[in-house]
This record gives sequence, structure tokens and C-alpha cells, in this order.
Amino acid sequence: MKIFNTKIKGLKIIQGNQFTDNRGSLKVTFHKKTMNFEKFIFEYSVTSKKNVIRGLHFQYKFKQAKLIYVLKGKVLDVVVDLRKNSPTYGKYYSIILSDKNCKALYIPKGFAHGYYCYDKLNIMYYKLSNDYKPQYESGIKWNDKEIKINWPAGKKILSSKDFNLKSLLFFKNKFKGL
Repeated sequence: MKIFNTKIKGLKIIQGNQFTDNRGSLKVTFHKKTMNFEKFIFEYSVTSKKNVIRGLHFQYKFKQAKLIYVLKGKVLDVVVDLRKNSPTYGKYYSIILSDKNCKALYIPKGFAHGYYCYDKLNIMYYKLSNDYKPQYESGIKWNDKEIKINWPAGKKILSSKDFNLKSLLFFKNKFKGL
């Protein structure tokens, strides 16, 4: 495994190793000695269909750092820096994560997170530093005019909750930052 820093402080790309033979493959998803930058306490997986957008979500209390892999499929993973004193506050970063490229994304606390699914079946795997607390969850609209995320063209499938998320401007006025 190799870890690469991005242009956003604290946000890291993990290039994993995958071993494949005629039986299938083995992929290392976590190694404490290599990824000692966070204590993870909670894990889950999510399945999504093609053209689904999930997010952009965050918890304003009990903030969560995340380590994200794609076990099957391909996604455009997007994060928005919401850390109030960060020089990249309000800026986004995106990366393609897939079962083929064996990349993962480490997202420190203080980011909104979302993704777009390219394949018929996409399975995401998360490790988190804090429990999910829905009463402290919020988010930013996927197509916010200030952030200007470059999403793939075409049809999008969103939950009603995600469709009704507020703007970055609303976030700035209500929370100031995370």
C-alpha cells in the first residue's frame, strides 16, 4: 500500500495492492501500521445502482473521518472541505474509485462527502471514526452553484432527502464551518 497526499490538507489517496489469480482476487483494505492516522470504530457497506448520487453528507456533531473503498463497481467520489480555518474551505476534490483501480480515499473530519455511481451495481465499504448519529446529520446540495462540482452528464437518481439538501451558502450562514 502507498499513501499519497492531495492538494487538500489531510485528504489522502491510498493505492492498495490487489492479488489476482484464476480463483479470484485478494485486496488489502486496511493495515494499521500503514494507515495509523485515524482510529476507526465503525464499518458499513452500501450498495447503489447506476446513476445514483448519494450526498453530500456530513455530521456537524460527532464528526467522522472516513476511509472509503469500492468493492464492486466504479464511482466518482467527491468531498467538500468544510473546515472553517482551512485554506481550501468550500472547495471540492473528486476522484474515481473502482474495484479495478484499487484506490481508497481517506477523508478527515470536517468534510461533506458524496458520490456518483457509474456501474449497474456499486458496493462501497466505509470505515468511520465515529458512530452514525442521524440527528446530527446534514448535507449540501449535490449541484450547488457555488461549489460547481463537475458531475457526469445524464440522468441522476437521488433520494428525496438528498434532493432537498441546502446550499453551501446556507451551510456557511448556519454552521460557519466544521
